[in-house]
Amino acid sequence: MITVHHLNNSRSQRILWLLEEIGLEYEIKKYQRDAATMRAPKALREVHPLGKSPVISDGDIVVAESGAIVEYLVDTYAPALKPEPGGAGHREYVYWMHFAEGSLMTPLLVKLLSDQVGKAKAPFFFKPVIRKVAQRMRDSYVDPELSSLFAFIETRLEGRDWIAGDSFSGADVQLTFPLEAAAARGGLDARYPNLQAYVARMHARPAYKAAIERGGAYGIVGS
Repeated sequence: MITVHHLNNSRSQRILWLLEEIGLEYEIKKYQRDAATMRAPKALREVHPLGKSPVISDGDIVVAESGAIVEYLVDTYAPALKPEPGGAGHREYVYWMHFAEGSLMTPLLVKLLSDQVGKAKAPFFFKPVIRKVAQRMRDSYVDPELSSLFAFIETRLEGRDWIAGDSFSGADVQLTFPLEAAAARGGLDARYPNLQAYVARMHARPAYKAAIERGGAYGIVGS
């Protein structure tokens, strides 16, 4: 049986969702973030040397990294959740699988860090400098980059229900997490109706709701 080493409020939630979509039996081993640092507990290092989530165990096979896990589960158990290789739909699938973490998640993480730096405790005479540097990061890189990426996806979703091919796929699972993060604190708002409708469609899926029930309370805090 597959075991999901599940860290609260993390990317591992989408692995539970994918397993529900496939209909596989699985068990969850839950881990909690440190309340002060929000880091994963050291116990996860017993599963994988980096001590991060998501990680799954499938018999003797251990797979880490969201994209790698999604690909493993789809390729092994649910090939119907990706377009047939060789066509345009499959090329789209591969692109969006990598886009989610490679292009979209990076500026979202930089935004999170710059926001935290701007709010961090510091001697009063340093605070204006720290806040100015954080604001400069947002103005010069983060906000323009996110606006460009959101506009790109918004155009892509015009008249489409799914991000790749003609049906729901693993790429939709992979993309939803950064879009949830963007909606929570990254500037994804009413200016992007196609994106908002897309996230709402994902949240309405029975398998998504079932994963929330099994995984527990879920909020975006990074991972």
